[in-house]
Amino acid sequence: MKGIPRTTRRRALTVIASSLAIPAAALLARGLQRGPEAVRWQGEALGAVSAITLWAGNADHAKRTIRRLESEIRRLERIFSLFDRTSEISALNRLGYLARPSPDMLAVMRESRILFELSSAAFDPTIQPLWSLYMTGRGADSQAIKKILQAVDFSAIYLNRSAIRFEKPNMAISLNGIAQGYITDRISDLLRNEGYDQAMVELGETRALGADPDGRPFSVGLINPNRPSQIMSQIPLANASLSVSGGYGFSFPGKGNHHIFNPQTGRSANAFLQVAVTAPKAVDADGLSTALYVAGPAQAPDLIRAVPGAAAIVTLRDGTTLTL
Repeated sequence: MKGIPRTTRRRALTVIASSLAIPAAALLARGLQRGPEAVRWQGEALGAVSAITLWAGNADHAKRTIRRLESEIRRLERIFSLFDRTSEISALNRLGYLARPSPDMLAVMRESRILFELSSAAFDPTIQPLWSLYMTGRGADSQAIKKILQAVDFSAIYLNRSAIRFEKPNMAISLNGIAQGYITDRISDLLRNEGYDQAMVELGETRALGADPDGRPFSVGLINPNRPSQIMSQIPLANASLSVSGGYGFSFPGKGNHHIFNPQTGRSANAFLQVAVTAPKAVDADGLSTALYVAGPAQAPDLIRAVPGAAAIVTLRDGTTLTL
């Protein structure tokens, strides 16, 4: 599971790659035909460089829609942002208890519990204390890791509509492995409700509504995990979501130490170089990419089959790429 880096290698590079999804020639041709205009917003969501592009017949209406989407993103950040000390997740981590959690917090926690159980605890949001330990430079301290692992256990969270409560001392959570997907779906659903059926939503995860202006799937670049500044291949995306996880781009001192932690060992997961997951919903792609990266090759096929419509492209340590 991922900790709290403000712009993780996965979020930053997924956005960079998916910026290739808007074909310049297609936009020019569309403009000459006086069809729908591309209206683009760029900003930040949960620390990730973000963008929304939608194609609209009425640019003014599109701009008003973008303002509503910005407002919704800010509202969700006040729930899930670890950088905002007044957010719900920050309050929960500080107090160990959250009374009357919002419907959005409950929804993400319930999705997390499903994936925690489905992945045999490979996906576990309670890894946040490991992040704090590695940030001190003590990631090689076996005794310190052993002590921290006593607080890493998602099954020790009481969860219902009235409250969320940690039932072990020193617990803390990061929802970075699933909340971006949830927000991406929320914004995509709002766009659908506004009547938009052609858009790219890039909020740490990528979701395509419809297809590109020529009616073909969007083409989203997939990072080369051995050379993260380069694109390895292109993934077609239409009415689907993409999430990419890899240990490159945010490292701690010590060989192989990065921010995607194995909750059982307290060490960074290193069975894969990269995992890319496509699924109908971004929340599923987001959570699955992290779960697969931690679970490793043996468990990966069963995990993918458990989520309808999901598929994965995984890169092994030796550079072999497999499609699941």
